[in-house]
Amino acid sequence: MSSRRSRSRQQQSGSSRITDDQINDLVSKLQQLLPEIRNRSSDKVSAAKVLQETCNYIRSLHREADDLSERLSELLATTDSAQAAIIRNLLMQ
Repeated sequence: MSSRRSRSRQQQSGSSRITDDQINDLVSKLQQLLPEIRNRSSDKVSAAKVLQETCNYIRSLHREADDLSERLSELLATTDSAQAAIIRNLLMQ
C-alpha cells in the first residue's frame, strides 16, 4: 500500500517537483546574498549551513528594521510637528 501512496504522491506533484540541480542553484544564489558566507575563501559550504545562515541573516535584518523603526519614532517624537509631517510625507513616497 505504501508503494501506491508513493506513486500517487509522485503523480500529484508532477511538474511541481524540484530537481537537485535547481536546489543546488538556489542554495548557491542564497550563498551569494549572505555576507557571512560570501566573504569566505572556500566555496564548499553545506546547504544546511547556507539555510541556517539565511535564517540568521533574516532575523538580524528584522531586528535592525525594528531598531530603525523605534529610532525613527523617537526622532519624530522630538521634532516639531511641521518637520515630522515633512519626514512622514517623505517616508510615504
